[in-house]
Amino acid sequence: MGKRVFRLIFVLLSGLITACVNPFAPKLTRSMETGDYIVTQQKSAEEVLQNFKVAYTFRDSLLYSNLLDTAFLFVYFNPDEGTSGRFVSWERDVDLVTTGRLFRHFEVIDLVWNTTLYGWQGEETGEIGKGFNLTLVGTGGDYKLSGVALFSFRKCGDEKWRITRWKDESDI
Repeated sequence: MGKRVFRLIFVLLSGLITACVNPFAPKLTRSMETGDYIVTQQKSAEEVLQNFKVAYTFRDSLLYSNLLDTAFLFVYFNPDEGTSGRFVSWERDVDLVTTGRLFRHFEVIDLVWNTTLYGWQGEETGEIGKGFNLTLVGTGGDYKLSGVALFSFRKCGDEKWRITRWKDESDI
């Protein structure tokens, strides 16, 4: 009888411990418990940026890829190009590979959208300029970046809005 009770207690405790732990789900921090991390339907440019934040926070490359239009272009200023620097760009496929590497390299990615500098949305296209703070935590070090991102959007055939252009206007 004693062994049966012990086994029953052991099985119940094991079940309780493992039921509360999901090794495939990221742990929520207090800031994540506020409800700011809900995946939207992407029915507006603002909803796309909400999903952008969720994709970065949870390092979700599938969600991130759904944010980018097939004609997506990322543009940034590289001060090391040429004699005085120049704007450089890459397309969707390169951005997905680069972002995937970012997601794998850092254990914590915290993106905070700051003030909207400007924005408009028409029937089929829109633009938003936003300030941001980005914190990256990894084994190779921690980084805090801030800057301005200018996004162009279009409404696609599936009624979802997607990013067609992202211009990083951050100071290096």
